[in-house]
Amino acid sequence: MQGTVHGFSYGLVTPLVAYLMACLGGALGLRCTTRSMLVARSWRPGWLALGSAAIGSGIWTMHFVAMMGFRVEGTPVRYDGLMTFASLAVAIVMVGIGIFIVGYRGARGTALFTGGTITGLGIASMHYLGMASMRMDGMLEYNTLTVTASVVIAMAAATAALWAAGQIRGFLWSVGASLIMGLAVAGMHYTGMAALDVHLHTTAGPVPGESPAGLLAPMLVGPLAFLVLAGVVVIFDPHMVTGGPPWSAVEQKPGIPAHPAAPQPDPARPPARSRPPRARRPSDRKRSRAPQNR
Repeated sequence: MQGTVHGFSYGLVTPLVAYLMACLGGALGLRCTTRSMLVARSWRPGWLALGSAAIGSGIWTMHFVAMMGFRVEGTPVRYDGLMTFASLAVAIVMVGIGIFIVGYRGARGTALFTGGTITGLGIASMHYLGMASMRMDGMLEYNTLTVTASVVIAMAAATAALWAAGQIRGFLWSVGASLIMGLAVAGMHYTGMAALDVHLHTTAGPVPGESPAGLLAPMLVGPLAFLVLAGVVVIFDPHMVTGGPPWSAVEQKPGIPAHPAAPQPDPARPPARSRPPRARRPSDRKRSRAPQNR
């Protein structure tokens, strides 16, 4: 029996909140990616890891906020806790691989294509693994063509967002990149949901798992708290919001310590001494006073 699916049980509330979560995670993650390109290589892994966790948490939060409005007539919807947590780990790891490629190889050419593709596949993998965590008295079926379209949307939009983050053109540029990333996640999610059909079983039975409110609401607290902490780090970093030029290109001013990325003098090498001016000898003075023959 065909089940009737409702993806907007609370109207536009869940889609709008889900999109904002995706934009927030994308904004924080892409700013961290941008920041990693402005620091010394020893600091770069930390910024990239923070960006990967922010984007992965934003993707996961967006998905399950949107799923709070998902209903199927004729059967309750439950979730498997372990697989739900696994979808969060997959999002962070796969997005992290793409972010690290772009962070170390640059947002251009093969590195950009590879990083954007892996990031887009991470978004899609998180979505369909999260869908697989659902438990109901029925079977999920997907339209292959629509699923393919959702994956292509995720890869294309993720590549565009990483390219925009690599331009390092200030705060407004990063806002645009985060909006694109939000579209990548939300567009992929609802395109994938459009590919879904639910076939209910003829004999109703108990549905294992936990209810959406009982499982998802407490689980969303952790990623949301992490996004808030990441936002605090972004706000209080001096060059995160302004998106200034690389530290090595900034002119050194008195009283301002050099950044680790700027070239530092070798402490083992003594500073070069300027030679004192040579004293003039009496013969030099006589030579300068001698009349010149014309």
